[in-house]
Amino acid sequence: MKKANRIVLIMTDTQRWDMVGCYGNPDMKTPSLDTLAAKGVRFDRAYTCQPVCGPARSAIFTGTWPHFNGVWANNQGLGDNVQTIGRRLKDHGFHTAYIGKWHLDGSDYFGLGKCPDGWDPVYWYDMRNYIEELTPAERVKSRIYETSHEPGMTAEFTFGHRVSNRAIDFLEKHRKEDFILTVSYDEPHQPFLCPEPYNHMYDDYTFPATENVADSLADKPEHHRIWAGKRLGEKNPKTFVQDGHLNSNSFVDSEIGRVLNAIWTHTPDALVIYTSDHGDAFGAHHITNKGPAMYDEVTRIPFIVSWPGVTPGSAATSQPFSHIDLAPTIMAAAGLPVSKAFDGVSALAAFADPKVRVNDAIFMEYGRYETDHDGYGGFQPIRATFDGKYKLVVNLLTSDELYDIENDPHEMKNLILAPGCIAERNRLHDRLLKWMNDTRDPFRGYYWERRPWRTDASKPTWEYTGMTRQRENEEYEPRQLDYDTGIEMTEPVRGKDLRLPRNL
Repeated sequence: MKKANRIVLIMTDTQRWDMVGCYGNPDMKTPSLDTLAAKGVRFDRAYTCQPVCGPARSAIFTGTWPHFNGVWANNQGLGDNVQTIGRRLKDHGFHTAYIGKWHLDGSDYFGLGKCPDGWDPVYWYDMRNYIEELTPAERVKSRIYETSHEPGMTAEFTFGHRVSNRAIDFLEKHRKEDFILTVSYDEPHQPFLCPEPYNHMYDDYTFPATENVADSLADKPEHHRIWAGKRLGEKNPKTFVQDGHLNSNSFVDSEIGRVLNAIWTHTPDALVIYTSDHGDAFGAHHITNKGPAMYDEVTRIPFIVSWPGVTPGSAATSQPFSHIDLAPTIMAAAGLPVSKAFDGVSALAAFADPKVRVNDAIFMEYGRYETDHDGYGGFQPIRATFDGKYKLVVNLLTSDELYDIENDPHEMKNLILAPGCIAERNRLHDRLLKWMNDTRDPFRGYYWERRPWRTDASKPTWEYTGMTRQRENEEYEPRQLDYDTGIEMTEPVRGKDLRLPRNL
């Protein structure tokens, strides 16, 4: 397979898979992304690693799980020893530019306005940089959807348009270089700013409802019922989409179109990757927004790739895909080594042949929505896995879920106690526990195994598996030392010497 000398990664925020027309909803006016899909491969079963902005992005840009890299909730920064794909590609001679929302510096929603290591400071432009371009009065207007309907409102006022302008400038000036360009929009995330004609595009439209808007939640975890609140008692439940969300969705598609046209003009051979960080419930299961749930509405995202000479056109795959595989895939596409530090694997083979299955199962997690604010259920440790048919969700503080996605795509019937699913449930549970151990999940322990329905669970022990699991990140830090000898470790995963006194 040829090497990708030029890579463009385009991201949106809060855009679930069926907000893009080519995913089966023709009412969604997204001609730019539909055109991209016609030139490449559409992944129909792509999933975020965690349905929250910062944690989702941490997995995308580091190739490591939020439970490892430090960003297991919003407003938590990446660990100092965690490297981004920007740093890795820069160290191999790529020009690395990041333009748009970052949300990984541990600051507030807007960020610090400072370029992190590995990216070109000339092109760095996050939401704090945008806010600081505005007057105090303009800042307030930039956070209110009603501004979309004020006279004189133009695309030029929006963050998305200014992000596109910088991306187009980069493509024009650096088209002959080896580069990775990230174009990260905040749109269609709230406040949903957009000019005419987008600001009235969906005035009389109701997003299609599926049966799960009337889910009784009787067999679902308690925290879902608490989340639903008064909506659970509604007589005629329906989808709930905030005013402007779909308008902004079509607006950002137009901005993406501007960047795609620049790509196809200046770097027509580029590998183009498009995705979003997470979805939105829109009233499914009586919940709104995103948070501590693994329903498809909040975890399933659009993912499209186009690479002339590699990806077939108008192709699609239903094989499960995870954002955790994006960083190693980008490194492999660039012809570079895939680091042992990555938790995922390269999905490059599926770009060329959509029939190739990359993973036997994908995984998702949840820790907390945000450290700065109360709400959103607080601390809700969740781990989940999906194998293409069954989805198992372990909600540590409440009760658990199992869905047959093939036969119950709207996740209405919880099969966690179904006698006919015991073998499949336990098989996925074993796989989930192994994943937690393999990825050095700091929350791992016997309590994840000893669920009320797991009658054959091992007896709890204080040592749990009795293993030590040290990280491998030799490219950027010394190899860790064995605690018992002080000598560099030879095997990162090994049994601990349990003969030592425990009180030392």
